[in-house]
Amino acid sequence: MKHLIAILALLAAPAAAQDFSEGSEAKTWNLYAEVPARFVATVVDPLCELTGDCPENCGGGKRQLALLRMADDVMVLPLKNNQPAFTGAANELLAFCAQDVEVDGLMIDDPDIGAMNVYLVQKIRAAGTGEWTTASKWTTDWAAANPKAAGKGPWFRRDPRILAEIAREGYLGLGVEVDKPFIEEWLE
Repeated sequence: MKHLIAILALLAAPAAAQDFSEGSEAKTWNLYAEVPARFVATVVDPLCELTGDCPENCGGGKRQLALLRMADDVMVLPLKNNQPAFTGAANELLAFCAQDVEVDGLMIDDPDIGAMNVYLVQKIRAAGTGEWTTASKWTTDWAAANPKAAGKGPWFRRDPRILAEIAREGYLGLGVEVDKPFIEEWLE
């Protein structure tokens, strides 16, 4: 994983001098080092691009996806969609696997915090088309994949994977027994 991050950082290095804010309508999230960014890119499977391991349809939703920006051939990592949680960018991009898209969102690029071309996609459309789609599919996709988890409150309080992990490792990740005194002292 360390090597992959180093490779991605090298690929991202030329982007530091680029300004992609022109025409962007991205709404701020007030995140450190965020800058509006609108550009055209090809949706790619980064593991395929870097290693040659290329499953069909960009991994069919089982891999993170990336944007290979046309202006400078820099790989941009879309790690968030237009929703409050840091989820969903792959859900938004999968339908565009190996296609050219135009995206509008926020770029975080600050070597001091280790962020290089981290992207928060807010809108997406096929390149050359007029209709934007708001990048907010994730919770709809999650609800369809988890019909037994329907209910009130945030999705993550009902997600079977999260609940299984908490049952196994506790809320702190240190075991259920360690949680008991913590919960009694801090939450009750």
